[in-house]
Amino acid sequence: MKDIKIEKGWKSELKDEFEKPYWKPLTEYVRTEYLNGNVFPPPKKIFRAFDLCPFSKVKVVIVGQDPYHNENQANGLSFAVSTGQTIPPSLKNIFKEIQSDTGIVPIASGDLSRWASQGVLMLNSVLTVAAHQPASHRGQGWEAFTDGVIQKLNEGRKNIVYMLWGNYAKQKGAVVDKKNNLVLSSAHPSPFSAQAFFGNKHFSSCNTYLISHGIDPIDWK
Repeated sequence: MKDIKIEKGWKSELKDEFEKPYWKPLTEYVRTEYLNGNVFPPPKKIFRAFDLCPFSKVKVVIVGQDPYHNENQANGLSFAVSTGQTIPPSLKNIFKEIQSDTGIVPIASGDLSRWASQGVLMLNSVLTVAAHQPASHRGQGWEAFTDGVIQKLNEGRKNIVYMLWGNYAKQKGAVVDKKNNLVLSSAHPSPFSAQAFFGNKHFSSCNTYLISHGIDPIDWK
């Protein structure tokens, strides 16, 4: 566990996960993939979502699936891409909904570290992917790890807003205690389902809830 480079609060909270049977095969698989091929995000950014958003600071959880699989896109945050990259369709639709819902015009950058640093955990279910092979690292253990992340938040924190977009994310967040947290569900923002995503008003609902519990709202710029 000593060699796992992740924010210290998360490292402490997730220590049990690092001892579970799936963890060693997962890390061996990921290490081999990085050594033998082109894998995203860069190794130092695998746990970037956690490094930018410590366990004790989480206000919002946005659940994604896999990192983007093309060059220079994935940066460790769900739905985000590295600075200077074209904003992907799903993120464009998220920005559209923010503007429609709150009147805020988001900054034209897909690097969402500005949200993460305010307490938004941009959590992909699977944290790595082989280049140009979407979903290639599914079923190797990452899903168990990120399930554990949500469970730890559910046990140790409350008054968190969970944004669950699409059936996959809804299933992932099914364990969340709705009495002590706000769970917002809708269609996924991808172009295939965006018409049902638009109008969900998740961003204003999130901030209303946070303010009502004495928590600083998120600047969705």
